[in-house]
Amino acid sequence: MKIQKILNILTLLTGAIAVTATSLWIGKQAYSWLPPQAAAESQLIDNLISFLVTLGSFIFLGVTSTLMYSVIFHRAVKDDFTDGPAIEGNITLEVVWTAIPILLVFWIAGYSYQVYEQMGIQGPSQLVHLHNPLGMESAYAAGKENTGTRGQGETENLSQTLSAPSLPVEKIDVIAKQWAWVFHYPEKDVTSTELHLPSDRRVRLALNSQDVLHGFYIPAFRLKQDIIPNHAIDFEFTPVRPGQYRLTDSQYSGTYFATMQANVVVESPEEYHQWLSQAATQKLSPAKNQAASEYDQTSHQSVQTGWVTVPPAAPPLVNSPG
Repeated sequence: MKIQKILNILTLLTGAIAVTATSLWIGKQAYSWLPPQAAAESQLIDNLISFLVTLGSFIFLGVTSTLMYSVIFHRAVKDDFTDGPAIEGNITLEVVWTAIPILLVFWIAGYSYQVYEQMGIQGPSQLVHLHNPLGMESAYAAGKENTGTRGQGETENLSQTLSAPSLPVEKIDVIAKQWAWVFHYPEKDVTSTELHLPSDRRVRLALNSQDVLHGFYIPAFRLKQDIIPNHAIDFEFTPVRPGQYRLTDSQYSGTYFATMQANVVVESPEEYHQWLSQAATQKLSPAKNQAASEYDQTSHQSVQTGWVTVPPAAPPLVNSPG
């Protein structure tokens, strides 16, 4: 009996160690399921997703392993159709399996809210003031505590960016309308339909909508912010990986909302200022607008089909059409 109890304890410990190690490994793999970390804030989101995957794997593997162990080692002998022993409820066990999920929910909620606060994303409670509080902690300053990323070299680069001293903030105006993105750079009074950003520099966007609710969403940055008509919302983040990414409208804004996309170009500060200077020398010209082109094409058809839709805004005049 004593040997059996010892074997049961060893089996339990071995199984717990195996489940924990496997869950941690699966959690690390979650980083490879996501797009490249193109902004400092993406590290916070990826760490949160890895944590949730690790926790979910631990619960799934723990429950599955317990069931498999019970089926294999505690099944009734062949042709035994007798009833099992009459076991009454165990209050201690019921308290434990009720308390653990409650604590897990509080843990997940607390961690998620901490990430939300560090990113400084505008939510419904901030719309009264319409601007990020000056003291709000951002990923640029707070993210250095979270260092789980894809590779060691990439981790070091992100950590250096997150812990870097304060740098000048690049200010860009973003105008969303049916169905186009327009970006204005006050430094050179340049307007474009591509969002150009300097790498490793804090960026502050002034988000505005001219008509309906839009959503500013860049998957590679792990950032999404709703844009409310007649309100200017400041939105800050730090691009860290040069390259070209995609901005989409995450809110349904009407018939042609799927065409409301734009390129996001992250480049070195030198290349960024060079592009700004070059764009400032170009005259304003109409930008290509897929929604306006499609609407114009369908409106001249002899036979009208489909639902009546809101006419798209005229193609914007920009210095750099992209």
